[in-house]
Amino acid sequence: MTEQSARQLKVLFCSAEVTPFAKTGGLADVAGSLPKALARLGHDIRVITPRYGRVDPVRFGLEPVLDDLQVPMDETFEPVKIYAGRLGNQVPVYFVDSQKYFLREGIYGYPDDGERFILFSRGALEFIKRIGWAPDIIHCNDWHTAIIPNWLKTIYSADPFFQKTATVYTIHNLAYQGIFGWRILEIAGIDEYGFLYPEIPELANVVDLMARGMLFADVITTVSERYAQEILTPEYGEKLDPILRDRKDRLFGILNGIDTEELNPATDRHLAVNFDVNSLDRRVENKLDLQRQANMPLNPDVPLLGMISRLTDQKGFDLVGQVIEPLLRLFDVQFVLLGTGDPHYHAMFRRVAEQYPDRTGIFLTFNAELAQKIYGGSDMFLMPSRFEPCGLGQMIAMRYGSVPVVRETGGLADTVQDFDPRTGEGNGFTFKQYDPWAFFAAIIRAVETWKHRDVWRKLQIRGMTRDFSWDRSARKYVEVYLKALEFRAAEVMATGRP
Repeated sequence: MTEQSARQLKVLFCSAEVTPFAKTGGLADVAGSLPKALARLGHDIRVITPRYGRVDPVRFGLEPVLDDLQVPMDETFEPVKIYAGRLGNQVPVYFVDSQKYFLREGIYGYPDDGERFILFSRGALEFIKRIGWAPDIIHCNDWHTAIIPNWLKTIYSADPFFQKTATVYTIHNLAYQGIFGWRILEIAGIDEYGFLYPEIPELANVVDLMARGMLFADVITTVSERYAQEILTPEYGEKLDPILRDRKDRLFGILNGIDTEELNPATDRHLAVNFDVNSLDRRVENKLDLQRQANMPLNPDVPLLGMISRLTDQKGFDLVGQVIEPLLRLFDVQFVLLGTGDPHYHAMFRRVAEQYPDRTGIFLTFNAELAQKIYGGSDMFLMPSRFEPCGLGQMIAMRYGSVPVVRETGGLADTVQDFDPRTGEGNGFTFKQYDPWAFFAAIIRAVETWKHRDVWRKLQIRGMTRDFSWDRSARKYVEVYLKALEFRAAEVMATGRP
């Protein structure tokens, strides 16, 4: 480690959701895990997030630290309070509290979402100024905090407090961009700078907050190396690929991790029997337990396929819909599904359950305990996604000894290597073409390989011993933070101003 990288960095991590306080998806998992890994490396990282109605100060042990912060907003000031808590033992978490904007049960889906996250982002900046804690890095995530890099290059550009602060902007899912009209610029206090993309017809007359984060951040990251390459193309770029191609020298892909302490088959209290890589024979008891819960015949000698997912086209359920009936009709397999989503998929899987009651366990809900049982009891784990920025399910499945069957896209391609029976290499089964029969063929290859238990055991061990911890990812983020500081210093030197 160089002398520069060994020094402690001060990082403000801004996220609209953070596990365990508030969660709708993978962003919360990242925000709840990456900061702890960075703290373990010795860095001073602090998290800031809104205090929604569901975030009970008593339950989470939050203490008020400021009750009179006046946040500039729409040519006036909005009063907010700041609470403080902790993430794990090391990481301070600050909560922006506004009765007007955040004291609601939900997280997203309100008509004033644009205003709400403008207030949150501006409140984050004003709070750290108030307490005199100037970060080296402000790490922004998704559209909710994308305005911050824009502000630091405009209305805060002459503020000496932020002179040495660089910004890192992480894209978790390019499909959700935060698109608003002109009014949001007035609320944010940057209407004098106007629209930014006259050359891109879809963006010429709208405010795309994610695009602004990409345009103004010192460094852009996304959640896997493959996805960082994919989003440079029109197929995956969601109409922002021209901006990303212009800034590809600032774009880095860093694979998300998983919490390997929490997600551990040797200690997971939801499993019928705990096991590890040295006691894999015990795992069969979890398969029997899962069959029992799904009301299927108890049979260790039938391959059991599992899925845990939102039921949407993005996750490949249009492919599942085309292969599930012939798979269950022609092959001796069992199938367990856990998830909710589009109503037509709910109806489809109810029909499948009625037609094959002894072969299927269909749970159209979400249940954290059952999810762990599926990871720990299934033989194979299916993820045929149309696109997948990172994906956590395949990593959790491998840690629990379930062999993934995935499409080669995004983080799935970065984590799952196709099994080659000639060389014995690989840790799962993959397919390239987004096609139901390519998916079907990958499943059948897995089912046939499963019959060779010595080969299958090697696949399980290879997956279980792969390092998917956040510590690995955190070290790469530190490297990116240092690059961002270099870009920022070079910009200050070139322009002669902050």
